[in-house]
Amino acid sequence: MPKYHYRQSLRDRGICVIIPTYNNGGTIADVVERALLQCADVIVVNDGSTDDTARILSGIDGIDIITLDRNQGKGSALKHGFKHAIKRGFAYAITLDGDGQHYPEDIEVFYKANLQYPGCLIVGARRLDGVQRSRQSSFANSFSNFWFSVQTFHRLPDTQTGYRLYPLHHLYGLQFLTSRYEAELELLVLASWHGVKLVSRPVNVYYPNPCDRVSHFRPIRDFARISVLNTMLCFLAIIYGLPCFLLRALRTMLFTLTTYLVYIAGATVITPIALGKHIYSKITHKNTSALHRIIHFFSRLTVKALGLFGAKVKVDNPGGETFRKPAIIICNHQSQLDIIVQLNLVKKVVFLTNDWVWNNPVIGGIVRCAEYYPVSLGLDELMPRLKALVERGYSISIFPEGTRSGDGSIERFHKGVFLIASQLNLDILPMVLYGTGRVMPKHGWTIHRWPIELGVYPRIAPSMMTQYGDTLRLQAQNMRHRYQEIYNEMKNQIERNV
Repeated sequence: MPKYHYRQSLRDRGICVIIPTYNNGGTIADVVERALLQCADVIVVNDGSTDDTARILSGIDGIDIITLDRNQGKGSALKHGFKHAIKRGFAYAITLDGDGQHYPEDIEVFYKANLQYPGCLIVGARRLDGVQRSRQSSFANSFSNFWFSVQTFHRLPDTQTGYRLYPLHHLYGLQFLTSRYEAELELLVLASWHGVKLVSRPVNVYYPNPCDRVSHFRPIRDFARISVLNTMLCFLAIIYGLPCFLLRALRTMLFTLTTYLVYIAGATVITPIALGKHIYSKITHKNTSALHRIIHFFSRLTVKALGLFGAKVKVDNPGGETFRKPAIIICNHQSQLDIIVQLNLVKKVVFLTNDWVWNNPVIGGIVRCAEYYPVSLGLDELMPRLKALVERGYSISIFPEGTRSGDGSIERFHKGVFLIASQLNLDILPMVLYGTGRVMPKHGWTIHRWPIELGVYPRIAPSMMTQYGDTLRLQAQNMRHRYQEIYNEMKNQIERNV
């Protein structure tokens, strides 16, 4: 990715860099300038430095400088940096040290991890093979890792690194942080207790020769402080951390069970109604929309159940689309919930499905009675059936990707969708969906709390499709690119506030 676009991508995600520094005059300029090459938004906290750090920072353009009158410790410096970042509207902050130990070029590692794990706390795990370290440093890291696993039931390879990406909306106990090094351990423990996912990513580290190192670590005093802190955290883990974990597990279980119960109840109630509709149509040769109204009702009930547990569905329909006029609805595909979310909004709609849905033992009968059809039938057999449905006022919903993507990305669009729209002479009604793949992942069974958003965009008349290309293949490619742009904007906007 070109450097300009990469820096802009960090800003779009709401990511800034915070560098606390104390008497790092020999390294701070190099660290800050390299960080600026990676990220346009750099905040430096000068923690009461008594060397020439202040003069050096004043000569660097494009950074925010927070100056503390006296040295208050790294924890206090981070607290000031976080509060300033939140005030400026940032969603995430990458922290690195000003002594040259961390490589600013590894900021991209955290950016990529944030794309994959939004809302998570990303912890850099230092590559220490071949690095000459003091015995005190090695022992401190092992000591910290052990007690962290005891306090949180979670293992991390490196709990002492200062190279991290923090989700600023999930910084717990910020006002109670200690002022020294141990504050970083507190942030990890409190985040874990409150259900923030911790993700480790390997990063490079530089240690100069022992005689050239500048360290503010005081072995006896700081070990004593860390030991007292770990004793307190172990006590709090029993009376606070463990109950938080159990309550969170119970809530997730209830969320999953409630959603599946609504799903099963809906299938149980709708199945005999679908059978009755099928028999009625066979005897009278007439069709009825009663089944679709009932499916619409249970879809709305499922969506409300999702919202009760934190997976609220937001619909963005700025054009006020009413869905009364038939159209070909196209939408990206992430989860089994995609159909439910659409049915919550649209009453008279049928779906083209894959064979797995058509033959499903639980909902297959409903799907067939509702006149959903598998794509495998082929266009020659599908087109007369779809034309008859359109004449009865139904829209046809199709997922152009053909299958769910595992990570929410927009997969290749198949051109058959645009051929169907052309032959039926129907408007294309684009919908863009975000979040269902995180609420119900493709290869998972639990239901997760995550916001869902459905964007409804202006119709595209058949005569306007030429703006996407003169051939069906070009139309599919260009429409997919447009979906990618909209989806990325939606994703960045939502994940800044997760």
